[in-house]
Amino acid sequence: MTDRLLNVLFLCTGNSARSIMAEAILSREGLGRFKSFSAGSQPKGEVHPFTIHLLEKLNYDASRFRSKSWEEFSGPDAPSLDFVFTVCDNAANELCPVWPGQPLTANWGVPDPAAIEDSETVQHAVFFDTYRMLFNRISLFTNLPFEGLDKMSLQNRLNRIGKEQGRADLPSEKAPSA
Repeated sequence: MTDRLLNVLFLCTGNSARSIMAEAILSREGLGRFKSFSAGSQPKGEVHPFTIHLLEKLNYDASRFRSKSWEEFSGPDAPSLDFVFTVCDNAANELCPVWPGQPLTANWGVPDPAAIEDSETVQHAVFFDTYRMLFNRISLFTNLPFEGLDKMSLQNRLNRIGKEQGRADLPSEKAPSA
């Protein structure tokens, strides 16, 4: 596709859990080929504490993540985006801004772990399951043969990734203990 870094924006409504996780995963798994961002249509203003806990347990630097509005990515000074992925169904159905760069878009919606009201143990498990689903989708994305795909074929692949439920196992990641 290109020799430059590809800019990827992950969107969710609150930008406190799923989109933050996706940004973190791609920043690590993208092997220097991608620059990842996240934002929300109605940002919570803070990253969910269980998201921070999970990312820290998986050795991410969680201090660099913040909840922010998607408006940061729609202005004249915003990076030119190559891909925009919604990771929740609400944001996929909202009227989005016009993104600089005419990016390819897809809905990779996963259930909201922050919506679960249960014991801390259950909540930690749900957050990890969300992480696992996003990790699997992002792994599929980073392994696409970008150079050999035309725009329509790439769009079809992105849409199929959004339907991927994910394997029950992760080769290099284990669920962190609460």
